[in-house]
Formats: sequence, C-alpha cells, structure tokens
Amino acid sequence: MYQVKETFYTLQGEGARAGRASVFCRFSGCNLWSGREIDRAKARCTFCDTDFIGTDGQGGGKFATAEQLAEHIASRWPTDAQHARPYVVFTGGEPLLQLDTALITALHARGFEIAVETNGTLAPPPGIDWICVSPKGANALVLTEGDELKLVYPQADAPPERFTDLGFSHFYLQPMDRTVLGDVSSQVRHATDYCLAHPQWQLSLQTHKIAGFD
Repeated sequence: MYQVKETFYTLQGEGARAGRASVFCRFSGCNLWSGREIDRAKARCTFCDTDFIGTDGQGGGKFATAEQLAEHIASRWPTDAQHARPYVVFTGGEPLLQLDTALITALHARGFEIAVETNGTLAPPPGIDWICVSPKGANALVLTEGDELKLVYPQADAPPERFTDLGFSHFYLQPMDRTVLGDVSSQVRHATDYCLAHPQWQLSLQTHKIAGFD
C-alpha cells in the first residue's frame, strides 16, 4: 500500500533541474519527524515547513499496487507532450520509506524518468535516474553519492564543509525559508557569500515561491 499526500503537475522549483516540467508525488510520512507540531522540538529535523501527514492533498490517496500509482502519476502528465520525456519527482516527507523497485519498474515501463529528493538517511532501491540528497541536521547519511546535494542553509549542525568530499555531481546551498528563520533576503545574502567564497557550491533559490507556482 502506497500512501500519497499529493500528486500534481508543475515546474521543478529548485536545484539543478529548476524549471523542468515535472509530476510531483509527495509521499506521506518521514523518519525524522512525525509532521505534528507537538513533536517538532524533539524531532531529528526541526525546520521542515511541509505538510506530509495523511493522504488528503491534491491528487493524494492510497494505492494498493505499483501499477495503480504509476497510472495515477502518468495521468498527470500532458497527453500532447510528445517531445519531452515524462518526468516524476518523488518527495515527502521521506520518499524512500515507500518508493520501491515495483513502482520504479512500472514508471519506467511508461517512459518516465524518475527523480527522488531524500534526506539521505535511507538506502535507495536501484533504478532511480536522478538522486538529490538534502541533509538534515546531524543525522548520518547512508546515501553519500548521487547527482545533486542540496543543503538548506544555514544549519548549525550541518555545515557545508561536512559534505564537500562526498560523491555528488552538483552541490547547492538553498537559503532557509523566511518563515522558519528570519528574513529570507538575509539568508540569501549569507548563502550567496558562502558560494562566492567556496565556488564548489551553487546557489539554489525556491523559484516556485518567487514565481508564484506550486
């Protein structure tokens, strides 16, 4: 049984593939926080601003089989998009609690390229086409290589220096959202200054918030 908070068609807003048309599938649940405010102070990730509880979001639901969920995801992709490979981004919560080989196989059979955005504390199944790891606090990474490391910045217990020698093709700093830590402009400035001083890192802005799309 797959439990999905929401599924929707949009543009990728962050990181190396910002601007790419994507079906987002947000799984319910996370291994670092329950999602309930009452538990935030004792969570292993305390700054998350995403609702990943339940299955009541746009395009959410419970799916008994991989084929059912793959068909649901495929139905979100435009039927007349003949010159673009279908693309799905699995996120959460923590998507690797649910993303498995059966679902990957079912989506590849429908022509999809598959991306995941994970906190990196769980091992992924084989076959994922694009792996983005977003470290959270002092939690140890199981997944230390992939396509993209996207670090929310600043995190006192997750400095960029801790990740510079890992096996990723792209390294991004993403300023902490203003609703979590002060004015966003100051966070962007701090992240920009760090990238200028350490050019291994690139700046990632949440363009979906800037442009006003989901």
